[in-house]
Amino acid sequence: MPTDDITQKVSDRYARAASTGEQMCCPTGYDFDDLKSFVPEEVLTISYGCGTPAGLHTVQPGETVLDIGSGGGIDCFEAARCVGPGGHVIGIDMTDTMLEIARRNAPIVAANLGYPHSNTEFRKGIADAMPVEDGSVDLIISNCVINLAPDKRKVFREMFRVLKPGGRFTISDIVSDQVVPQYLVHDAAKWGDCLSGALQVQDYIGGMVDAGFRAVHQIKSGTWQSIDGIHFLSVTLTGYKFPAVAEEKTSSYATLRGPFSSVTDELGQRYERGVPLSINAQSAQLLQSEPLRSLFLLGPRPVSLAAADPRWCAILPEQLPCVWQSAYAILTGPIICAEDDDHHQYYRGVPLEICSKTFQVLTQEAYRPHFTIYQRAAAGVDGTEVACSPTGGCC
Repeated sequence: MPTDDITQKVSDRYARAASTGEQMCCPTGYDFDDLKSFVPEEVLTISYGCGTPAGLHTVQPGETVLDIGSGGGIDCFEAARCVGPGGHVIGIDMTDTMLEIARRNAPIVAANLGYPHSNTEFRKGIADAMPVEDGSVDLIISNCVINLAPDKRKVFREMFRVLKPGGRFTISDIVSDQVVPQYLVHDAAKWGDCLSGALQVQDYIGGMVDAGFRAVHQIKSGTWQSIDGIHFLSVTLTGYKFPAVAEEKTSSYATLRGPFSSVTDELGQRYERGVPLSINAQSAQLLQSEPLRSLFLLGPRPVSLAAADPRWCAILPEQLPCVWQSAYAILTGPIICAEDDDHHQYYRGVPLEICSKTFQVLTQEAYRPHFTIYQRAAAGVDGTEVACSPTGGCC
């Protein structure tokens, strides 16, 4: 299906939904009782998405926030409250009907919030060619919209362009665990359902990293739906546009604490647990970011760790038979590959079938933020216990 046809069909469908009340993606996680205190009902009834990126406490007072695919304005208005009267919120949408509703309600929201004037504006545009100045935005949010864009890598490059150095994004979207086949890609109705345009997890995150973003990681995830054995997942991701750094004259060192036995970061550097490694300023900047700093010891001197050191982190599976229950794990943390203590190799965005013992390991607090775990079987699995190895170790 030609790109222009996809864009027009999606726009037409969302315009029709706004006019008729047709349900599209289900609004997930909104606190409507709270939103009703300042957002008009007209906006709440046409709110489509798969998460609540503006409600994740990422928005700071005084910031400039950009919402890609702002629709009727619900996430913009939530962001408008968070940034305060001194902040600025920009909504981008390609559908005239949605823009009309959002613009009509912006002054009402401002009055309900007690602002002297609206701090929110809505511009017509598309995600891969946004009418926004270079380096002008602190935070980008988006709710189940980028998967509707035919060229997502171009969208990611546009995001990187408009963010300030030091800026970040928090977006919710639909991804798939397998390649979406052509018969779904060319199904116009399923484009509007946020399914036909879904990328595999590794392609989605990989496109962000290729655009220049770093420390891309999952905030939350959940299963969305399954079609013909393809599982669609709702994920909320955050990543950063780091400012340029100058090389320091003094040395810096990093030591992986765990829980992984080894990891490779987005710059291609591999770390083994307990072994100090000299790093440059760019690596130090990456490892000091919020999603990575808990995994490492960083400092001006090399620090080696042994298993008896309380800073060493390892989680071993129970030495019991395991059960295969259709569980799969996808690495969605800020690293491109990793290994656990049972020598499982995880590659970011690639599903790996896991047994019951590995499931217990990956759902521990130290591992949990770095993985999406889901079930592929449509019904319950009556698995029998098996020994993964002659010594009783895990698979």
